Amino acid sequence: MEIWINPACSKCRGALTLLDAEGASYTVRRYLEDVPSEDEIREVLGRLGLEPWDITRTQEAAAQELGVKEWARDAGSRGRWIAALAAHPKLIQRPIITADDGTAVVARTDEAVRDALKR
Repeated sequence: MEIWINPACSKCRGALTLLDAEGASYTVRRYLEDVPSEDEIREVLGRLGLEPWDITRTQEAAAQELGVKEWARDAGSRGRWIAALAAHPKLIQRPIITADDGTAVVARTDEAVRDALKR
């Protein structure tokens, strides 16, 4: 499994602590440094079963500058959202765990991390 983190994020640190406590084998991706491509974001969205606006941190300064709250949330706008996430990775909700079964979870709670471990 892989976990996308921002080391400054308390939810990310908590998820790592829980993964370590459970003895999980995982790879860390610091997605602000190792920025995911648009294709990788599409893949993760498919694994999550979510749309790009579902994982966008709309309160971030970059989101406000881009005006994403006003963007349409439909199939025709999906590419615009994905491009924004790739160009501004800080907008990606975190942490995201890609599970071994091909799914993924936004692991903001201990319950979500445990869910990923069961997959």
